[in-house]
Amino acid sequence: MSDTPRLHSAGTTLLDRARELRPLIEGEAAEAEKLGRLTTPVVDALHEAGLFGLWVPEALGGAESSPRELLAVFEQLSYADPSTGWVVMATNLENGTAGAYLGDEAVEQMFKGPRMPLIAGQGTRAGIAVRENGGFRLTGQWGFASGMYHSQYAHSLGAIEGTDEVRIFITPVEDVKMLGNWDVLGLRATGSIDYSIDGAFVPEPYTHVFDLAEPLRGGAIYRLGLLDQALICHTGWALGVGRRLLDELARYAAARTGRPGQIADTDAFHADFARAEAKFRAAKALVRETWEDTERTLDSGGTLDVRQETMMRLTLNHLTAMLAEVARFVYASGGTSALRDGLIQRLFRDVHAGTQHILAGPQMLQECGRELAGLAQGQSWAITTLEGP
Repeated sequence: MSDTPRLHSAGTTLLDRARELRPLIEGEAAEAEKLGRLTTPVVDALHEAGLFGLWVPEALGGAESSPRELLAVFEQLSYADPSTGWVVMATNLENGTAGAYLGDEAVEQMFKGPRMPLIAGQGTRAGIAVRENGGFRLTGQWGFASGMYHSQYAHSLGAIEGTDEVRIFITPVEDVKMLGNWDVLGLRATGSIDYSIDGAFVPEPYTHVFDLAEPLRGGAIYRLGLLDQALICHTGWALGVGRRLLDELARYAAARTGRPGQIADTDAFHADFARAEAKFRAAKALVRETWEDTERTLDSGGTLDVRQETMMRLTLNHLTAMLAEVARFVYASGGTSALRDGLIQRLFRDVHAGTQHILAGPQMLQECGRELAGLAQGQSWAITTLEGP
């Protein structure tokens, strides 16, 4: 295993840049929610800071951050604004995996510009791809294309007609029909619209097998495969939003203490706040333990076993459940200030949009329990389920 690429470390520079962008991101968040997409000043600033290259292989000019470095940046951006954090984590996943897994012809074209390309799309509901000389004809409709309004390419799952094979297809945004319809409770500024593609030709180098786990370029992080890397995204997002909720409630309580009838002066509130803080910090400690273990395995040239993959999924599910619990507590404690349009209300709505994601759903938790109980011997993870030999 000595020739297996180790994890690359990007250091803390990009985390520092993400932290410096907080005032801008916060100041633009309300306008972004009205627009249903991030504002141009925020997108430009993210580009200038290099934050759309977090996940891209170093060989293509990216930072090729390690899992825990990615978690820290996504946490910081999601603390500033959940929609901004969501768009950055989603497009980074697709930028990074495209750079690692696509053919040379594709990456030479896509990554030659002064800015990192932005790729948005959906990798769970499959379209249909028909083989044609040198590539495929792709047709389908997909949803939840976070960041599509800012992107130059779409990332779409397609099943190859007449086979059991599924691939990711990267197509220019000009081949995409944007269907809009992002009329939702929360995460409104992500612009996670539906879109369709009708018979676009996709050269084979612009595709890769869905479950590919051996990169053509880049180091050990890309050996996680697409789905396991996606767990990093949602984990970092939940960490940032959960911390912001508790911090906002502390600020709210401090501003009202001493006034007659305020919840901030009750013993019950003090105890409940302590419990919420402890639960969230415990969930964050589980994140650290799980991803430290993952990084040790990757950096040594090893491959994750089923239990490690279970723990990555369980960690996200547990953290997401704690996030929803914290959001309910903060909203209930915020009284009419939380009811009205404002930061606490928006955080509450964004949480209850983010917790609907399939990766944090009940089926994943059930499968984790089955594996942990020793009832899935010989089985391995396939998206959200364990499948047998």
